[in-house]
Amino acid sequence: MARNLYILAASLLLFALISCGMVYVGNSQPGMPGNGSLWKTTAMFLTLGGLVVALAGSLTALFEQVDRRTEERKYQQRKRRP
Repeated sequence: MARNLYILAASLLLFALISCGMVYVGNSQPGMPGNGSLWKTTAMFLTLGGLVVALAGSLTALFEQVDRRTEERKYQQRKRRP
């Protein structure tokens, strides 16, 4: 599950970088939307979304590790008992 969230976060951050680039490229290309403030706002929200998803992925990985270690500890305790 955490891996999927990391991939989503990377995709959102990549699109944020592309949106930042469009601030500078948009005015020179004919037919491209050239409103710089729109691209800046889009990049900001995509960056914020990517960071939130990355945080969720980190927390998910942390709790999955805790669950694995708890199960392993329970297994070791059952194994020690006669």
